[in-house]
Amino acid sequence: MSRTAIIAGSGDLPRLLAEALDRPVYVTLDDSFVPKGIDHLTARIEKLGRLFKDLKDRDVTSVSFAGAMARPKVNPVLLDRHALRLAMSMGKGDDALLREVLAVFGDQGFDIKSAVDICPDLVLPKGTVWGVKPSKQDDKDAARALEVLTTLSPLDVGQGAVCAGGLILGIETLQGTDSMLSYVAATPDHLRRAKGVFVKSPKRNQDLRIDMPTIGPKTIESVIKAGLAGLVVPSDTVIVLDRATLKSRVEEAGIFLKAI
Repeated sequence: MSRTAIIAGSGDLPRLLAEALDRPVYVTLDDSFVPKGIDHLTARIEKLGRLFKDLKDRDVTSVSFAGAMARPKVNPVLLDRHALRLAMSMGKGDDALLREVLAVFGDQGFDIKSAVDICPDLVLPKGTVWGVKPSKQDDKDAARALEVLTTLSPLDVGQGAVCAGGLILGIETLQGTDSMLSYVAATPDHLRRAKGVFVKSPKRNQDLRIDMPTIGPKTIESVIKAGLAGLVVPSDTVIVLDRATLKSRVEEAGIFLKAI
């Protein structure tokens, strides 16, 4: 019987996917947490050929990339031909590198599954609103932030932006969402025309099989600390982790989460 391998980064998502699968293979490239009682493989980015062989020996036919992954440090002396192909893309943007990762695994015959292929309930349906009702200004700010993200998509910058009263207070870059929201939290009140809204959205034409945006309780805490009115995500394209906890915290804090 064919199996699915989880190429695991950090965070809860790899574990959630593994729990939803029958006989998964759990692959780590570093010292990430490994759930107990699971078939586990350690791998080196420089030796992808060995990983491919190990996966095929375990009847793996599909793989899913899950969790946060930093660009790895590689030893160029150890690179096999598969890893060398990836290394040549590491000086490019994230999208280019991730497309090459998909191509390398695809050329080996592996089907690439997204997290949502495995767990469809990780995303929110359109029209979901948790917490308070967004104001007209909130909706305008969300639309403005989304417009900026869409415009920046070809530049491969980031997946998040904050807008308050029509002014952009922050754009996510390599440092990530939490760093951007910390920066927004330090913005003086006199520079804000409204509370502001955080929008998390995939880049245009982004391959969601490997890099779907994710929010969780930690994101909500950062939104609260930044003094924002709430956050907006496109429906069906942003993973929401620990949904019950997240929903409860949104309602308790008197902010909103909206799926559009």
